[in-house]
Amino acid sequence: MNRVARPAFLDPDRLFPLNPAPRRLARAIYDSVKDLPIVSPHGHTDPRWFADDMAFPDPAQLFVTPDHYVFRMLCSQGVDLSDLGVPRVDGGATETDGRKIWRRFAENFHLFRGTPSRMWLDQAFVDVFGVEERLNAASADRVYDHIADCLCRPEFRPRALFERFGIEVIATTESPLDDLASHQKIAASGWTGRVITAYRPDAVIDPEFEGFAANIEKFGALAGVDATTWAGYLDAHRNRRAYFKAVGGATSTDHGHPSARTEYLPQSEAAALFAKALAGQCSAEEADAFRGHMLTEMARMSLDDGLVMQIHPGSFRNHSSQVFARHGRDKGFDIPMRTDYVRALKPLLDAVGMDPRLTLILFTLDETAYSRELAPLAGVYPALRLGPAWWFFDSAEGMRRFRELTTETAGFYNTVGFNDDTRAFCSIPARHDVARRVDCAYLATLVATGRLAEDEAYEVAHDLTYRLAKQAYRL
Repeated sequence: MNRVARPAFLDPDRLFPLNPAPRRLARAIYDSVKDLPIVSPHGHTDPRWFADDMAFPDPAQLFVTPDHYVFRMLCSQGVDLSDLGVPRVDGGATETDGRKIWRRFAENFHLFRGTPSRMWLDQAFVDVFGVEERLNAASADRVYDHIADCLCRPEFRPRALFERFGIEVIATTESPLDDLASHQKIAASGWTGRVITAYRPDAVIDPEFEGFAANIEKFGALAGVDATTWAGYLDAHRNRRAYFKAVGGATSTDHGHPSARTEYLPQSEAAALFAKALAGQCSAEEADAFRGHMLTEMARMSLDDGLVMQIHPGSFRNHSSQVFARHGRDKGFDIPMRTDYVRALKPLLDAVGMDPRLTLILFTLDETAYSRELAPLAGVYPALRLGPAWWFFDSAEGMRRFRELTTETAGFYNTVGFNDDTRAFCSIPARHDVARRVDCAYLATLVATGRLAEDEAYEVAHDLTYRLAKQAYRL
């Protein structure tokens, strides 16, 4: 390919302060952490990639079709998801020609200007694949051919990229209904890459999840108990959690509820709600109460089995009924909502919040909760930690705002470092690099304004980059 100048935002000092002195310090701090291993304790990469170690099919299947950050932006400008190869629930026709999908992507690449996706994509193109020209309609075929040629080579297969990216450990996320066959295959292969699972029980905790009663039947069969009784249902969770630890190396659970509501109901009331859920007779309020109670039950189980608990509330899932009906879940239409934590978490915190055996990591899509609710809660309850700026805020600006709004109350050590929370495998190094740069810039600013000693800044940078994630997720 013809050599041209590297993209401007791949400048080695990108995201550092503008003033020369703190910029120099940010660069020096960054140099001390930029090559540390990647710890990716929460994400959604497909474990089959690492189990089978097959070449990625084509550039479109790697960068476009699986990444809701990419196709949601294109959808917002009228591009049909079927034309991007996004599968349909009914098995109907979608575009299968990778080059055609890539051309649509390239023709619309200008839509990503100024977005985090643009930074991640360009850094992946340049640093992972050695692309040397900007992607646009004119360069689409050249870039496609270049990446496609790379993907044919063994050094671009999933395991080789895992090692090249410097990933020490990566967590995928599976339903309790998953048999973890891919994780078993990885373990049996002799490959030394550490790929672990996380226990995501939404399908068997949320009465409004499609097929809830059928899910419970399968859940019980996998766990070897009658999960249609309240006691059996709780035993099924204990059994599957133990299975996820033993077979998939799980160290955490993950809960994607609509709100942060928790309840601590008498067992008789919880059992009655469960019976109504199985019969499909729960009202919306009763379903929410059941979900809330199950968060407390999950926290109590974590006291016994040591699994770290993550709560991801505040998303209006699958906002477009039309897209949900046609393409299913997780297709870019999950929209942030206002989220209460102070009142919502009180029942759970009354039950277990002062117990240091529990680590409960809170995420939010509502930035207004950072300084008002989340930082004060994490700054006092031993069980609580703050997850990093998540999803719509996992941008340079969002990461900076997170540090500015939480550090003064929660400090650094009630946070858990960074996680990339992505299905887009090749964006992982870029996402972690952005986080490291933002944190180093923030630390340099604290030093420059007399709020942190320089030697402390280096130590905190190492903690934010590496140690805190390993500690919080018990890795």
